[in-house]
Amino acid sequence: MNVRARVTGAIGVIVLIMAGFVGTTEVAAAASDVVGHVYVNDNTAGTNTIGAFDQHADGTLTPMSSSPFAAGGAGTGAILGSQGSLQITADGRYLLAADAGSNEISVLRVRKNGTLTSTQGSPVSSGGVEPVSIAVNGKLVYVANEGNGTSGSNYTGFRLSGGGHLKPLAGSTIPLPATANPGDILFNSTGTNLVGIEVGTTDPSTFLIDSFTVGRDGLPTPAAGSPFPAEAAGPFGSEFSPTEPGHLYVSNAHAGAGNGSVSAFSVSQNGSLNPIGDSPYFNGQTAPCWVEISHDGNNLFAVNTGSASISGYRIRDDGSLELLTTTPFQSGLGIAPFDARLDPSGEHLYVVDAAIDAVSIFDVAGASLRELSSSPAALPAGATPFGIVVTAA
Repeated sequence: MNVRARVTGAIGVIVLIMAGFVGTTEVAAAASDVVGHVYVNDNTAGTNTIGAFDQHADGTLTPMSSSPFAAGGAGTGAILGSQGSLQITADGRYLLAADAGSNEISVLRVRKNGTLTSTQGSPVSSGGVEPVSIAVNGKLVYVANEGNGTSGSNYTGFRLSGGGHLKPLAGSTIPLPATANPGDILFNSTGTNLVGIEVGTTDPSTFLIDSFTVGRDGLPTPAAGSPFPAEAAGPFGSEFSPTEPGHLYVSNAHAGAGNGSVSAFSVSQNGSLNPIGDSPYFNGQTAPCWVEISHDGNNLFAVNTGSASISGYRIRDDGSLELLTTTPFQSGLGIAPFDARLDPSGEHLYVVDAAIDAVSIFDVAGASLRELSSSPAALPAGATPFGIVVTAA
């Protein structure tokens, strides 16, 4: 099953008309309160681009001057589903983008004003076919390559130099079966565990979670018992708790209409996975595909692509989940809400949408969300986005 078929629910075509600023006074005021930047992997056919916005104190977005920026490789120009196709290094200096159309990874330097420029030697081969997700911990980088249905599916490691040069890590490539259809790869906050999610096909035996410990040499060692069976069909997006590196959360996207859920696992130091509490935790929605956790580790947001909504959970002290809210998108059904990121303040959540080529904007209060009246913000023409990053200015 190709990754394009993963997202459940109809994807409609919506014409988005955005009103511009009126008069120089409003433009000057907007420019004066820039608190951060939002970047999107546009996945454009031909030369891939990165769409960029200035983020304002009230959460609103305006396109950054010179946006979009050329990534260097090529996008597919078609809708792709995965989490983490765009990542930022911890020091904020480099942006890493999956160029799924050319089987490459681009590295872009982030200037002080938020604009982007390619580093020397970028892009580089992803080490497989159709890269869809990137994990970064310090100078260590891993990529999940989806493959073409017969070959090229794997996890591959790299080292990122101080100058932004990405070099393959010898002995790091882990082949995956053609049925894997990886959807996410990620490190925990300490960099000691690496997890990859196999979305699989319609065969339950292909719904898997790969878990590894990571040595000082950067090489992964499979945990005893890995890969672990997922708790429901179509494990998809995932995230470790930022405050509890041994707690992992995985959305389950393919259990059918109204049967969406999020699994909670404890991950031991040796990489073994065990369910927490009554996992999985159901939300009554369809196709929860993307997961984001508040910086304080208290709340989890699951983006339900099939029902065009976001579920807000409370994360209890033991890592179990309690469903509190579900918020529909203003754009309604027929859209394709994908990857989601909180801004550094935790006060705003941004969700990229592949059907309407836009970014939806929400105010955050605990597990509750309120979409801004100015939402969504339009992306450049030709974008079929599937990754998002939010940084401080």
